[in-house]
Amino acid sequence: MKRGLSWWMRTLHRHGGIAVAMPFLVVLGSGMLLQWKKEAEWIQPPERRGAGGPPSIPFAAILEAARGVPEACISDWEDIERLDVRPGLGVVKVWGGSGVEVQVDTATGGVLQVMRRRSDLIESIHDGSWFHARAKHWVFFPAALVLSLLWLSGLYLWWLPHGARRGRGAAATRGSIPA
Repeated sequence: MKRGLSWWMRTLHRHGGIAVAMPFLVVLGSGMLLQWKKEAEWIQPPERRGAGGPPSIPFAAILEAARGVPEACISDWEDIERLDVRPGLGVVKVWGGSGVEVQVDTATGGVLQVMRRRSDLIESIHDGSWFHARAKHWVFFPAALVLSLLWLSGLYLWWLPHGARRGRGAAATRGSIPA
């Protein structure tokens, strides 16, 4: 039995949809949360303003300010994942491994805010790296490829009845004799 393009597209669409359902829902759900990261303090702490001006405190003062926050679990530079310096706001954000963000005033060295930062966790769930180091390449990337094929097959399956109607209408018009 010969199978046409329509059969292959329906089969791909049916089985591909089942195959990518879970990775797609993970990416969809985490992506929806990430859309709100600047507006929802639960996801990402808002940026506070420092005294202003260019950074005038040494790195040692930033470390001391972060050490003074027990929930940040920072005792040395090895405990700091990254620093995000915002000169226009007069603030440096200190991220440790505990998931707590400490915002330090770049002029005074005072702690402006201490809050849990969940956006990095949500981003690692979104790209698949939270599940396993290779999940983003061996699960989420193939799922994205299959999802692209689902999009193409969906367009084709949508076009089938519309194209057939358009073809019948054009044939009927060509076959009619003008009055």
